[in-house]
Amino acid sequence: MTAIPFKKGLVETGDGLYAYLQPDGGWGWSNAGLVTDGGESLLVDTLFDASLTREMLDVMADAAGVGADDIGVIVNTHANGDHTHGNGCCHKAEVIASEASAREMSELPASQLAAIMEQARAMGPAGQYLVDIFGSFDFTDVAEKLPTQTFSGEHSLKVGDKKVNLIEVGPAHTAGDILVHVPGDKTVFTGDILFIEGTPIMWAGPVANWIAACDTIISLKAETIVPGHGPITDVHGVRRVQDYLRYIDQEARKRYHAGLSVRDAAHDIRLGDFSSWGDSERIAVNVSTLYREYSGDTAAPDVVQLFGLMAELKQ
Repeated sequence: MTAIPFKKGLVETGDGLYAYLQPDGGWGWSNAGLVTDGGESLLVDTLFDASLTREMLDVMADAAGVGADDIGVIVNTHANGDHTHGNGCCHKAEVIASEASAREMSELPASQLAAIMEQARAMGPAGQYLVDIFGSFDFTDVAEKLPTQTFSGEHSLKVGDKKVNLIEVGPAHTAGDILVHVPGDKTVFTGDILFIEGTPIMWAGPVANWIAACDTIISLKAETIVPGHGPITDVHGVRRVQDYLRYIDQEARKRYHAGLSVRDAAHDIRLGDFSSWGDSERIAVNVSTLYREYSGDTAAPDVVQLFGLMAELKQ
């Protein structure tokens, strides 16, 4: 694959296929995709607020001739707001997601996130960390739209003459992650199964599912792989994500059996080659999720506490 520069904006990756990229790929700065053919269009994910999504749609209208009202289908790769909060900007679009993602989308509406951000500065280090990572986004300006169609397993549809396969690989990053594969163009949009040059964050797990999801991406033999965050990649990038997941599983498991706390383990694990990846403090969430997996604990994590630990690791 010819290297594609990681700069903000729309990149044509094939005949009627586009990726919309948002450097630096860190917290909230997600990618999206566009598939067009025969006067029909499918949007892979929207962005973290309505303003960013409207900006993206304006760029698509100028460069690809596809405006907001031309989008017939939105596919949400998972439930996180940085991939869904602009759904409503496409008034005529059906919204497709996995059943698990649809359930998860209602758990943290943008209004709740806006309320948290309003109080963030009074929340100590965890709140300041939230301001640092999410302060660029306007959660009072969103266009939420829940899925109008859901599926489990696999689902196929057509965009013009292009076949598009939706492949559920979650739970992994979240409860209901899916891949969007356009086989005729050897392209896959992976959502947050892939963070490239950024640290993956495992909200759901199990880790084996995520590693297997990467194997699924590799098996598709795509030439263009658009991650949820970071630059467009190839099979090497997929394998590096697997390497990270295997490494933290191995290191966390050692410390779990040695009786270290999540906090102590997160501080103790040396990231080596992965330390240059952005947002390395996400190791806190990953260790917490792995520990709960090892113990069989199905309770929800203390998210505020985890953001506090990430703030501590960031220092």
